[in-house]
Amino acid sequence: MTGLLAAILWTTLAQDPTPGAPVYTAAGIANGAANVAGYYAPNSFLSIYGQNLAYVTKPIGPDDVCNGQLPTVLTGTGVRVLINQIPGNIYYVSPGQVNVLIPPLLVAGPAVVQLINSGLAGPPISITLAPAAPVLFQSDATTLTATHGNGPLVTQDQPASRGEVVVLYATGLGQTAPAAIPNEIPQIAASITDRADFRVLLNGLDIDPRLILYAGVTPGFGGLFQINLQLPPDAPPNPQIQIGYGAQLSPAGIILPLQ
Repeated sequence: MTGLLAAILWTTLAQDPTPGAPVYTAAGIANGAANVAGYYAPNSFLSIYGQNLAYVTKPIGPDDVCNGQLPTVLTGTGVRVLINQIPGNIYYVSPGQVNVLIPPLLVAGPAVVQLINSGLAGPPISITLAPAAPVLFQSDATTLTATHGNGPLVTQDQPASRGEVVVLYATGLGQTAPAAIPNEIPQIAASITDRADFRVLLNGLDIDPRLILYAGVTPGFGGLFQINLQLPPDAPPNPQIQIGYGAQLSPAGIILPLQ
């Protein structure tokens, strides 16, 4: 083999290595909003961490959404996630992380997660789906994502005020009426069906349920829920906020900037 031919072949192999199968374990699966294990429910977000999960990095974009339908494969990626053999809606892929929306038609109970990258399957991993897995989205490690009504984000520089209506953003709040349609971006409001048992706690204490003005899906966004909350007139500064049903609450330690 001539030196030139060897160089050409080496360059081709270096630029097009043999792809490896996806590598991940049960410890690499977490709730996609809070990045903690164990909070899984239909119509909620799940993240998979590992290696060879994708050969490109790509978030969901306008080219991936067609006629209001969410993709099960992002354009040009070849990555699918099956949950009980049903494809989930992919929101982000990279070699080390994939974010997926658990199909809303699934029910509570055992489920198997498996990622397939360009025809190469990773290991099947067992998880347990709950009827709901309430989790608040966070802007950083200790601050939830909220807005002043339909206005700007609530931040330490622009905190909420007592008596104000703020919008909290969450995932995993359970069934809604009307029900979520698989692969379809919701276009209208849909309240949670278990409204009577839904709780919002400030520093561990339940607020008056009448201050929860709405809890349901956010129109125009698959898998995203919102809670329209009027803050109590005696709310403490920078309270810890949790949401949930009965003893099933979102992770503690997340605060709302409030002065």
